[in-house]
Amino acid sequence: MRSAATAGRVREARKEQTRARILEAARRAFAARGFHATLMDHVAQQAGLSKGALYVHFPSKEELFLALLDDAAATLVDRITQAIAGAHGGRAKVAAALESALDTFEEHEDLTWVFLVESSGARGPVEQRRWELRAALTDLVRRYLDEAVASGDLPPQDTALAAAVWMGAVSEVVVGWLRQPSRPLRDVVPQLTSLLLRSVGFPDA
Repeated sequence: MRSAATAGRVREARKEQTRARILEAARRAFAARGFHATLMDHVAQQAGLSKGALYVHFPSKEELFLALLDDAAATLVDRITQAIAGAHGGRAKVAAALESALDTFEEHEDLTWVFLVESSGARGPVEQRRWELRAALTDLVRRYLDEAVASGDLPPQDTALAAAVWMGAVSEVVVGWLRQPSRPLRDVVPQLTSLLLRSVGFPDA
């Protein structure tokens, strides 16, 4: 006979499995229909769940979308952090962060489209979270630029402004690629990285 603790762990594992299934279904539904046109019925159908069961995990479409954004942001930050950990020197770390971010955007093209394009007209909590995530990523870039300045790899400068400019440039490149994917996004990584690095004073490699 299973103990109460074991039964609790089993329930929690099943809950996490169902949540992951819902998020995957939501990713497909939002990518296919867009944020505004997607209904909870579409997600429930994709996940193979009843609408009632879906609402047990996520009370609204907005909360479901926010969870999807949070998971995607966590994946992006984790990959950037790992890439930076394997690089040595300020220039290499910043380049690794850029390359990792663009690779992740390309790998998750459908979710990137939803985040950068489809949900741009959303209001309330969704729009607030989008800007919070963007601000968090900008701050991540700023911190590594600060480290490069402190180590002498970069001249003193307004790193907050530089990070904001970088985020804008990367967003424009990614959105342009999403709308006209004439070539793999990773093909522009070397040139974009070189342009951004030179813009803050890194010498060419």
